[in-house]
Amino acid sequence: MNKDSDNWITIHMTKPARQEAILSLVTQQRVASQWELQRALRHRGVDAGQATLSRDIHELGLVKTDNGYAVRQNGGSSDPALPSVSRLVREFVTNIQAAQNLLVLKTSVGSAQPVAAALDAQKWSEQIGSIGGDDTILIVCVDTKSANTLAKRIRGMLN
Repeated sequence: MNKDSDNWITIHMTKPARQEAILSLVTQQRVASQWELQRALRHRGVDAGQATLSRDIHELGLVKTDNGYAVRQNGGSSDPALPSVSRLVREFVTNIQAAQNLLVLKTSVGSAQPVAAALDAQKWSEQIGSIGGDDTILIVCVDTKSANTLAKRIRGMLN
């Protein structure tokens, strides 16, 4: 962590997590410029330079409107710019352990949150929700059978 000139504590995060934060900001509030986006991200503890934000805006397919940045409404989604859940699992998950209706996934350091977000986005019926830490994800499932089914599905992505 470091402190920038505005005295905000900032952290560097993975690209998928940063892009998720950008999407969250532009859908929740008016963001009229890259400077405002950078400042709003900094307020959330995300450190991103202007060049990085420009690339993220382009990759996410954001458009500038009279009301600020917005997600393109032509039926296109920003999701293709983000890695697929199977790719994230394959690249970052190192272990899966079931414990009754819970799953514990171990990931490489700093990867748990984007993997958890990608798993949540699947909206699988077996999964109630997840919590992503730094290198561990806790997934709460409906019951033991659902946890075992989901563990098998995620293990299948490791191949």
